[in-house]
Amino acid sequence: MTTTYEVRNGTPLIVKQPEIDSINDKVGKPVGIHRFIGCPPVIAVGNSDGDFEMLEWTTGGADPRLAMIAHHDDDEHEWAYDRDSHIGRRVSGLVEGSRHGWKIISMKNDWKRIDP
Repeated sequence: MTTTYEVRNGTPLIVKQPEIDSINDKVGKPVGIHRFIGCPPVIAVGNSDGDFEMLEWTTGGADPRLAMIAHHDDDEHEWAYDRDSHIGRRVSGLVEGSRHGWKIISMKNDWKRIDP
């Protein structure tokens, strides 16, 4: 959502406008991060293909950075979704993550506890 600065009745305000500023998914995610912090993050964690570009941008430079994917694969303790899921789909990150040096974290095998 976009915002504007206005003074109403002598009171300075930040006012939300009806326009969408950016979409926090896919290519919009690194754009939004850059808008707020001005550079790639040192650490980024994603959990779906909507985070691929953020992770790619995070690790794309020369500086050491950490990118991780939380793989939701524990359907006993949490909602499991993966390649064939219609929500939180994850294909690109799992396939290309190791090529980029990203850490794939299995919720089923790497987490000691998952709170519902």
